[in-house]
Amino acid sequence: MGIQLGRRLTCAEHQRVKELFTGVLLANEERGREATGVAAFWPDGSHNILKLPVCASEFVASQEFADFMNSWDLSTCTLLGHTRKPTKGSVWNPDNNQPIRVGQTVGIHNGTIQNDNFLFDTQNLERKAEVDSEIIFSMLNTIEDISRMDLETISAIQRVSRELTGYFTTLSVQLEKPHQVLVMKYNNPVSFHYSRSLQAYFFSSRYVFLRKAFGRQVVTEALESKTGYLFDAMRQEEPVGRPHVHFPLQSTSDCCCCIEATGF
Repeated sequence: MGIQLGRRLTCAEHQRVKELFTGVLLANEERGREATGVAAFWPDGSHNILKLPVCASEFVASQEFADFMNSWDLSTCTLLGHTRKPTKGSVWNPDNNQPIRVGQTVGIHNGTIQNDNFLFDTQNLERKAEVDSEIIFSMLNTIEDISRMDLETISAIQRVSRELTGYFTTLSVQLEKPHQVLVMKYNNPVSFHYSRSLQAYFFSSRYVFLRKAFGRQVVTEALESKTGYLFDAMRQEEPVGRPHVHFPLQSTSDCCCCIEATGF
C-alpha cells in the first residue's frame, strides 16, 4: 500500500491522510499478520522507516507507530506500508520485513520470487537478508536514475522483470526523486485511486478499502497486470490522475517480445 502526495497539505488534509493511511494498513492485515512496516519520505530524500514483527492492529496501537505518525509534517510526499505473510526469512530479523531499503531504493513487494538465490549469485549482488523480496530492489537499485523513464531506463526495468521467476507486485521509491512511485504489477493485486481534492494517489492490494473510502469511481481506475507504471504526483500537465508512463512487463515464463513503452 502507498500514498503519494502532490502538494503540501493543510492541517485538516494532513489529518485526513493520516486516518486513511492507518485505515488502509488495517485493511491489509488479512493479507499478512506476522509483521508490519511503514515508510515516510520527504522531498529532500530524507525518510523514516518503521518495522515490527506484529500484526497491523497491534502495530497501529504501538507507541512506535504514534512516534512515526508524529514525524510527518505538511511536506511529507510519499508513504509506503506493508503487512507480511512470510514465505522466506524470519520476521524476527528486521531486514526481512518490509519496506526494504537497498541503496537508494526503498520498496514493498507482495508475492513470491523463486530464483532469488540464483540471481544474487549470478549478478554478484550483496545480500543483507534472507527474504526473496530483497532481490527485486537490489536489481532495481542498479538502474541509474529510474525517474528519467527514457527507453534505456524502461528496458532496464523490463530486464529486471524478465529475470524474476514468480509473481509480484511492487511499489518502490528512489530517494533522489521521492515524489515518484514505480509500480510493477505482475499477477498480484494492486488497485489505485487519485483524489483530486488532495492531489494524491492511493494504492492498495485491498480494492474494497479504496471502494469504501472513495466510492464508485475506483472501479474505473484498475491497473492492468504484467505492466509497469511510473506515477508522479508533482506532474501537473494533463491528464492528471493517471500514470506518467506505462509499459509491459514479462517474467521468465513469458515468451513474447517487449513492446515500446507508452506515455499517457
